[in-house]
Amino acid sequence: MRVVIDTNVVISALLFGGDLEYIINLWKSRKIIPDATKEIIDEYLRVLAYPKFKLIPKEIEFLLYREIVPFFEIVEVKSDKKIVKSDPSDDKFIHCAEAGKAEFIISGDQHLINLGQYGKIAIFKAKEFLVKFKL
Repeated sequence: MRVVIDTNVVISALLFGGDLEYIINLWKSRKIIPDATKEIIDEYLRVLAYPKFKLIPKEIEFLLYREIVPFFEIVEVKSDKKIVKSDPSDDKFIHCAEAGKAEFIISGDQHLINLGQYGKIAIFKAKEFLVKFKL
């Protein structure tokens, strides 16, 4: 099952665990295959470096190169279509899902959640995704 995972879900799963930690188990066991673009990976890295998380460079490097990169498939996006008018920075997740032929976007971002679906791509909150698919 191919998915795109929004930054807020990846960071919450990696740093705060709880129910979202199960998503890490899903990508590590290959029950889901997360797609990402270079731009999305760069955003993960940028957010992990926020001072509020108090991560040192070695911790950020570990998370990126041991927990994310080995399990995510990098796709190349050719679209620059404007989709989320209220927050165009969210378009990158939809473009990635289209390019990688992902079935789902897992997000905590209200702009994406409000869409609910884009074409054949369903957009779920993380906990709803886990419950719906009983993964």
